[in-house]
Amino acid sequence: MARKVVTEERVRWEVSLFAPYESPGIDGIFPALLQKELDILIEIIIKIFRACIAYGYTPVQWRTSRVVFVPKPGRMDYILVKSFRPISLMSFFLKTVERLVDRNVRDDILTRYPLHSNQHAYKAGKSTDSALHILVGRIEMALNNKEYALGVFLDIEGAFNNASPGSLLHVLSVRRVSSTIIQWIDSMLSSRIARVNSGDINMEVHLTK
Repeated sequence: MARKVVTEERVRWEVSLFAPYESPGIDGIFPALLQKELDILIEIIIKIFRACIAYGYTPVQWRTSRVVFVPKPGRMDYILVKSFRPISLMSFFLKTVERLVDRNVRDDILTRYPLHSNQHAYKAGKSTDSALHILVGRIEMALNNKEYALGVFLDIEGAFNNASPGSLLHVLSVRRVSSTIIQWIDSMLSSRIARVNSGDINMEVHLTK
C-alpha cells in the first residue's frame, strides 16, 4: 500500500504544487529548497514517506506545528479567543505525505465508493459557489412558478474543532479505506503537537481533536 501511495511521479507532482516561499514549519524548510534539490533528494524522500505510511509513524518535527494567531478583521475588541484565527505552519514533508494520501483516497476509494451527489465539500468541481448556485436556482424556480420556497439552515459551531479522531477513523473504515492508511492517519492525528511563541512565553500543547 505504501508503494502504491508513494511513487516518484506523485511526489514530484505534489512538491511542484507548493508556492516556493510559503512559510515553513519548525524545520525551517521552504518548498523552494525541496523543489530545487528534488533530483538529489527524491530517492531518500520516497523511502522515508513509504516507511511513514507502512509503519504508521510521523517524525516528531513533522507533526509539530508552529501556530501563529492572526486577528480577524472587524472585531470590536481582541480580548476574546474567537477574535483570532490560528494558523498552523506545518512541515512541507508532512504536507506532501498528506497530499499523497489524499490523492489515493480521491482517486481510488471515492471512485469505488463515491460521496453523496448533494455533497459539495471535498469534491472536484464543486464548492460553496456550486452549492449556492443550486440553492438560488431552486428559489428562482419556485418564484417563477408562484410557489413558496422554504429554506432550513443548520450551522454547527466549531464542527472541525470538536470532531474527534475516532469519528473520522470510523468514516474511513466504513468507506473501506485501507487499514494501512487508517493506521497512519490515526497515528498522525493522535500525536500532533502545537507550539506557540509569544514574547517570553513558550508553550507546547498535545492536540486531541
